[in-house]
Amino acid sequence: MQYDPVKRSLGKVFNTTPVLRIVFYKMLDLLLLRAWHIHKALRQWSKGKKETEQHILDAGSGFGQYSYFLSGMSNKWKFLSVDVKEEQIADCNNFFQKIGRKNIRFQVKDLTTFTIPDHFDLVVCVDVMEHVLEDVQVFKNYHTSLKTGGMVLISTPSDQGGSDVHEETGSSFIEEHVRDGYNIQEIQDKLTSAGFTRTEAHYAYGTPGKISWRLSMKYPLQLLNISKLFFIILPVYYIITFPFCLLLNACDVAMSHKTGTGLIVKAWK
Repeated sequence: MQYDPVKRSLGKVFNTTPVLRIVFYKMLDLLLLRAWHIHKALRQWSKGKKETEQHILDAGSGFGQYSYFLSGMSNKWKFLSVDVKEEQIADCNNFFQKIGRKNIRFQVKDLTTFTIPDHFDLVVCVDVMEHVLEDVQVFKNYHTSLKTGGMVLISTPSDQGGSDVHEETGSSFIEEHVRDGYNIQEIQDKLTSAGFTRTEAHYAYGTPGKISWRLSMKYPLQLLNISKLFFIILPVYYIITFPFCLLLNACDVAMSHKTGTGLIVKAWK
């Protein structure tokens, strides 16, 4: 199915006022399991850094929910958030100006060519690499843009059923994906070849996460892709499924997984 049309529809609904957009961010933070894993990793990274100036790149910022989360953690941090979609960049600049967060700016940039050498302490890349064919070049650009000791944090589907692909002949649930998922060793090898000196990776979306993803994302998106009229019944659907999704998300983050459909990857320059 195509994900972008559904995202655009959601964006129009929740972009009418700053309050609705913040509610949208909070909903994404609770429903999206990747947000739970990313928030956990960002809290770990932030220890001892909240009172010092840090330069952070949100690479492939989308709706801007991770920029919102991070920019609320410290007013000493400075952010650049980039994406190839002009409409989303304009919406984000408008929203962040309205809520008075002056430590962040959004720009239209292509990650395959964009660098600012030795500038950033952290690069956040959430569900982006599965959309980028030239992945090694992007990893090299991240390496160039990071300061020595800086870290890139990546969330992406794995090859263990990521993108809801379970057979060699299967196709991705999200049509915009250029790859169905990374092998855990493959992505670490690619980061090393791009110049990173140390990498860590672990599986996310184990058994609890897979169930939560189907309940919170797959089934609703399938319904919305059929007809936008399903927006009407979504509140009732989530009232029923929401408590189960929260419990499943908490379990997935607390557990270690021998396999999973998602990967959380860190690499240091």
